[in-house]
Amino acid sequence: METREVEYVILGVGTAGLGAFSRIRKQTNSVLLIQHGPYGTTCARVGCMPSKMLIAAGDLAHAIDEGAYFGINGQYKVDGKRVFKRLKEDRAEKFVGGVLKYVDSINSQYKVEGKATFVDPHTIDVDGRLRIKAEKIILACGTTPYISPVFEPLKEELDTSDTIFELDDLPKSLAVVGLGVIALELGQAFHRLGVKTTLYGRSGRIGSFTHPDMQSEVMRTLQQELDIIPQGNFTQVTKVADGYELSYVTGEDETITRTYERVLLASGRTSNLHSMKLENSNLVLDSRGLPQYDALTMQCGDAPIFIAGDATEDLPLWHEAYIEGRISADSAIDFPIRKEGKRTAGIGVYFTDPQMATVGADYSSLKQEQTITGRARMAQGPRHEIYNDHRGMIQVYVDKESGLLLGAEIFGRGAEHMAHTLVLAIEHKMTVGEMLQMPVYHPSLEEVMKNALSKALFQLK
Repeated sequence: METREVEYVILGVGTAGLGAFSRIRKQTNSVLLIQHGPYGTTCARVGCMPSKMLIAAGDLAHAIDEGAYFGINGQYKVDGKRVFKRLKEDRAEKFVGGVLKYVDSINSQYKVEGKATFVDPHTIDVDGRLRIKAEKIILACGTTPYISPVFEPLKEELDTSDTIFELDDLPKSLAVVGLGVIALELGQAFHRLGVKTTLYGRSGRIGSFTHPDMQSEVMRTLQQELDIIPQGNFTQVTKVADGYELSYVTGEDETITRTYERVLLASGRTSNLHSMKLENSNLVLDSRGLPQYDALTMQCGDAPIFIAGDATEDLPLWHEAYIEGRISADSAIDFPIRKEGKRTAGIGVYFTDPQMATVGADYSSLKQEQTITGRARMAQGPRHEIYNDHRGMIQVYVDKESGLLLGAEIFGRGAEHMAHTLVLAIEHKMTVGEMLQMPVYHPSLEEVMKNALSKALFQLK
């Protein structure tokens, strides 16, 4: 068996891995990338970009459906084959293509393809044909879709976010398993494109909001458009002549049995580290079986092993993977000296309609007796009134003593833009009073955000 020795090995050639490689490559030639599976990053190939292309098509159809209020009466026909043809072409040319060009530009001496597993804390096996001994290791191997045991027997036939974009046409019916970001975004898009769609939850929770009023608002609003069964468990899945028959027991102990042409498993993703024989790494693992790590250095314990990106299962977001890849590289370069990287305030967006966005601290993590909540409904905004879109509300969370903005939960039209304004304010440690000195144009969607901030300031005074 061939053996190679390098100073650095990076497991995974996604956003985090490529970010780490670009940093380390400036310091040394003794670095090796190992990739298992197709190149292209999760975001460009099966995540952020293709999902938004499908959402764009669904939103366009929905806008025509809702045009009568504005005196716009349109007729159209959804051509599923053209929907997916356009999606695949744009994905290949505009998004994945750019990543592949960069990967292709990396000299072959720095790349190895194959399944990596730990032999010991400094040795990686690749497909049983190559052993790599490394002084420092960066774990940036990403995730794969989670498949619950009830679906395991048919996992090769059912769809996940890794396979759904390879369809050639829209199905007639679709069951979506999950109520997280992947499930909600894709489920709503398919529904708006004319697919008979049902979304199934497990816990009764929907989306990422932690305030109970926000949870209730989202569920109530989305159920007005979508067929959502929020709580229960699947008990059986069977392949039948016209698709798949699902049996599901609700939280009220009612059994629902329905047949769908396709089933989309979208109840989260799981780290690829689970299949890499971590027991041989000597790392301390958490309750999920993943390495314990320092979020400011991305170092796993005291070992010269660092983790980044979706592999942590903590922040599966493109911008976080970008940041963590660079932090892990800087920490590896400076090892054994501990070097803290800069983490930014959290921001997350669901591109549903209405949009959902979270900023800064989760409500559930705040001490309620020290927190003031400023709330405003989207219906109070003149621009929302113009759009005839009264759905949703915004809550801002403010420190009772200092007046500093701590976090926010936003559900409604324009949530992504309000979130970016609010996260910038948190980064710059602005108080509510300071934020309200900023100009807010009239009429704009952000006037609702200003209203929520004003209500928080009133409580402070």
